Parts: sequence; structure tokens; C-alpha cells
Amino acid sequence: MKAGGVSAARIWAALLVVYVVWGSTYLGILLAIRTIPVFLMGAARFLIAGALLYAVSIRYGDREGDRPGRRQWAAAAVVGAALFLGGNTGVAWAEQRVDTGVSSLVIATIPLWIAVFDRVATGQRLTRLGALGLAVGFAGAALLAGPTGAGHIDVAGAIVLLLAAASWAAGSLYSRRATLPRPPLVSSSMQMLAGGALLAVVAAASGELGHVHHVSLTSGLALVYLIVFGSLLAFTCYAWLLRNARTSLVATYAYANPLVAVFLGWAVENEPIGARTLVAGALILAAVALIVSPPKERPREAVAVPARGS
Repeated sequence: MKAGGVSAARIWAALLVVYVVWGSTYLGILLAIRTIPVFLMGAARFLIAGALLYAVSIRYGDREGDRPGRRQWAAAAVVGAALFLGGNTGVAWAEQRVDTGVSSLVIATIPLWIAVFDRVATGQRLTRLGALGLAVGFAGAALLAGPTGAGHIDVAGAIVLLLAAASWAAGSLYSRRATLPRPPLVSSSMQMLAGGALLAVVAAASGELGHVHHVSLTSGLALVYLIVFGSLLAFTCYAWLLRNARTSLVATYAYANPLVAVFLGWAVENEPIGARTLVAGALILAAVALIVSPPKERPREAVAVPARGS
């Protein structure tokens, strides 16, 4: 059986990589930041991954008619700041205060933020199911981030996670209209490089360079995992899927990743899974399903990469 000339087996293999690897990056981030400062870890991850991806992908693009110039790099810097400085590194910072599984559930609100920003910026109307999804999803997020009651999470961590999700959504929407190179891997590598450079500046300004005394083997291996599997392998699979699979099918990563993250947090870090987390998580994932799987398929460009540990 084939979909659009591509075998279903290849599509599902690529989906499985995105499901599992991006879901596991929440745990990878936690292990990496135990002995590597947050901003420095992000800078190393995205500078290395971006450089490797750029070196390979630039060779296959239109080097004359689509050569990256100042405008393209400026746009990449804006997107990279929103995705990697505000989005991904916001998750890393929050994971110092909030369990990885809970973090992944809050970040699962990205499609909800995209729907809100798209409505404000372009007047894109929501379907009834979409409007219901927004209401249900933000109710779940409010329950999860509530400062009182059994199972409540750190307020500062919850706020940063919500801001990280919003930042990723805003950057994703801007990237749809920004002056970026057409080849998606070239564009993404430039965003990683720009975001990594900004993170390096923040790391230096915050004094993190002087706080690196001992990097454990676990943190070092976790950083390598995030670079090789999270930022290179999984993203390449994701970019390939956007060109070869239904958008509604690709978008299922948005609620598959939290399931993997919650399970790994429980299995590896003994993170508790209470009734509050289960109820709030169910509401958020149901909302995401309503948002990303409307009756009529949305354009592929509306799908965004999760900040969650992409």
C-alpha cells in the first residue's frame, strides 16, 4: 500500500521516529542540564546540529537563485529566536522546576496558540470543533498549571512553559511568510545556527561559561542524543513527512509526544502521575486532536514543529 507514491511502511517508520525521539527529548533535556547550564546546553546543541545540517543541505539547494543572503539570515534569526531561545530553551529552563511529563503536556498547547495567533493575525476563522478545542485545551492547561490543590506544579515553571509554547507558535507562524530559503532543511539549519548564536550570547552574558566545572558522562551523552537524534534525525524525518504524508497524519505527533514523555518520566525518573495530571493531560490531548484534525485538511504549512524537545 502506498500514499502518494511512497510506501505506507516508510511513512509509518518516519512517524515512529518523530513520535518516540521527540517525545524522549524532554528526558534528554533534563539529563543534559543536570551538569550543563541551560543556555550553554542549548547553544551547543543548536550550533552543532545547525552547522552539520547546513553543511549537508546547502549542497542540494538552488545555490544561485536561492542563495541565502542578509534578508534570509535576518528572517532566520527572528524565527530562531522564537523557536530555540524562547521556545526550546524555555522548556529546558522550566524542567529545572517542573517534571518532564508535565512539561510535555503544557507544550502540547502549541497548536492551540497557533490557532489563536492565526485568528488574530490573519483572521483565519475557526471551525466549531476548533473553537471547542481551544476552550477544552486551555481549560486543561489552567487545571494543570493551577497554583493550588493536590498535584499543583511550580507557578514560575508553568508560566515559562506557556510562554515557551506561545513563542514557538508565534515563530512557526512567522516562518510561513518570512523570507527564508525554499529548501526546508536549509531554512531549518539557518534557524538553528541563528538561535544557537543568540543562546551563546545569552550564556556568556549570564555568566554560564564560568559555571561549567564538571560535565557528567550522562549529560554529555544526553547532549549528543539531542543533537544527533532530536535535532537531526527526527527533524529530517519530519521534513520528509510534510512532503510525503497527509498533514493531518503528520500532526498526530502533537499528542503522541506527550504520551512518550510522560511514560519515560515515570519509568526513568519516577515522576508521579496523579489524577490532576491525567485529567488535565486528557483535556489537552483531546483539544489538540480537535485542532489538528479538522474535517477538512488544513494546508501543510499550518503544522508546526513542537518545542518540546525538538
